[in-house]
Amino acid sequence: MPTVFITRRERFSAAHKLTRADWTAEKNMAVFGKCSNPNWHGHNYELWVTVKGEPSAETGFVADLSLIGGIIKERVIDLVDHKNIDMDVPFMKGKFSSTENLAVAFWNELATPINALGCTLHCVKLQETENNSVEYYGN
Repeated sequence: MPTVFITRRERFSAAHKLTRADWTAEKNMAVFGKCSNPNWHGHNYELWVTVKGEPSAETGFVADLSLIGGIIKERVIDLVDHKNIDMDVPFMKGKFSSTENLAVAFWNELATPINALGCTLHCVKLQETENNSVEYYGN
């Protein structure tokens, strides 16, 4: 059987701030620009979760996307949507909330329950802005 990749997209809105407490406000502004706004800033994120596997002979599915969507909602979306990532999200406590780190954290939240469905988590793609996105493959 061929390996097939299938992707589920979800959306959420959240606030964060790129800043290092050990740097001055001036250095944070020089490095992170408006993303270091002391009053935070927000994004309308898009999250793509891609799984891979062989389609079932019985259903033709690699995985039931409604189950994948439920895992994403429970493990990520419900925790980040309309939240302050730096202050409200348990799995981001003490972590720098760059899009890169978010993608890795999302992978860590999703890999075990998704892989338990009999498929394999292949990629987490997180789009922060129209022009910027990150892809993480679990390496």
